[in-house]
Amino acid sequence: MHNWLVKKFIKDYENTGDINVRAAYGKLSGKVGIFCNAFLFLGKFIVGTVSGSVSITADAVNNLSDAASSIISLIGFKMAEKPADADHPYGHARYEYLSGLTVAVMIILIGVELFKSSLDKVLNPSPVDFSAAAAVVLIGSIVVKLWMSLFNRALGKKINSATLEATSADSRNDVISTSAVLIAALITHFAKVDLDGYMGVAVAVFILYSGIGLVKDTLDPLLGSAPDPALVDHIQKKILSYDGVLGTHDLMIHDYGPGRKFASVHVEMAAEDDVIKSHDVIDNIERDFLENENLNLIVHYDPIITGDEKINDLRSWLSDQVKAINPELSIHDLRVVPGNTHTNLIFDCVMPYDINMTESELKREIRKRVNLKYPDYYCVMTIDSSYAAMPHTREN
Repeated sequence: MHNWLVKKFIKDYENTGDINVRAAYGKLSGKVGIFCNAFLFLGKFIVGTVSGSVSITADAVNNLSDAASSIISLIGFKMAEKPADADHPYGHARYEYLSGLTVAVMIILIGVELFKSSLDKVLNPSPVDFSAAAAVVLIGSIVVKLWMSLFNRALGKKINSATLEATSADSRNDVISTSAVLIAALITHFAKVDLDGYMGVAVAVFILYSGIGLVKDTLDPLLGSAPDPALVDHIQKKILSYDGVLGTHDLMIHDYGPGRKFASVHVEMAAEDDVIKSHDVIDNIERDFLENENLNLIVHYDPIITGDEKINDLRSWLSDQVKAINPELSIHDLRVVPGNTHTNLIFDCVMPYDINMTESELKREIRKRVNLKYPDYYCVMTIDSSYAAMPHTREN
């Protein structure tokens, strides 16, 4: 059914790289979510109020919060499709993250209130009148929420949206929580064991747990989380596939919202090659990523001397030495500058965040190893951070 909805309400639905088409997917999800969750809230609230079940009422309020979440997501996708302007040259796609953060905070607040009311029911129990109508409403809710989970997961995969995938997970969680409420109601009715308040507490805790997880998921891209390793690996391999490219390093990826990524990278090419030819390859790399990956990539050209065997051997030896210190260490931009009394060995070293030593300690260790073999060499090092968890890579 989700394919029919997509084809019916989204123009040019196959062009998911377009920001307006992406927004249309998000808005369709939001409208479906508002309608379904409002319908479920109304049914559960009536049954919960009539039967006096705090767990069913809690589940109804959870659906109401989901409807509010859908409204906020709808607004977020609408604002995210606004084009770039003078004040926001990178666009407004981060509104999608902000809307997700707002939803997560709302979920936590509602979870706190539900926990308080359910705890009161545990301390002050009251009779619950369970009926066939309540069972029908809860079973219907499970079916609807299961469909919504599959629907949002399908849309999320089409546009690679973490927000819609989180919405899908939230609906899946609702299936679990509503099933728990139904089981508790049946046990209370047939076994005469009052679990209503306890199940309300459990649902509230589950909502709080989901809300905290959503806060983390939406805060990460806003704070500048590390890029997906699969994306880093893809960029690296694609750049290395071009003729003339010897290595890559210093990849940085900046996320300005779904579909709005900017990146920069250093590319090593033989210094002996024609500069115009190398520059043409770089232009092709940038154009390829923009047109086929929707990634604004800026490539910095690093000329590498390849015709001097002495420098090649030194580069290989030094690379082995730093990897002996830690396998994740790597070097790049090596230059050898001879002098009357000593030779400057100038290079950059990429240092991972989890290495168990300081920059000063690392420099001392590298200098010690170099001076053991080359006493008249002086190391001039720049320590780089691995922003994309991609060390210096070379073609074999």
